[in-house]
Amino acid sequence: MAADSFVQEMHSVGERLLAKLQRLPEADTVELVAFSIIVIFTGTILLLLLLACSYCCVHCCRPERRGRRVQVQPVTR
Repeated sequence: MAADSFVQEMHSVGERLLAKLQRLPEADTVELVAFSIIVIFTGTILLLLLLACSYCCVHCCRPERRGRRVQVQPVTR
């Protein structure tokens, strides 16, 4: 039953979002600016999440490269 109520809630949220998007062309300036800020914020968060996952994947999944260690010998004169 909990899954059914969750699906219904998501469906109603989607319908409300679609209704707001359809009314957006005749919206006033404040609503357009607020919507733009929300879209830019969401896009920024998704971009940062993608960059963080990519960075983690590159460093976690790549085998660690170990260079040869060369011992430094003192110079004798």
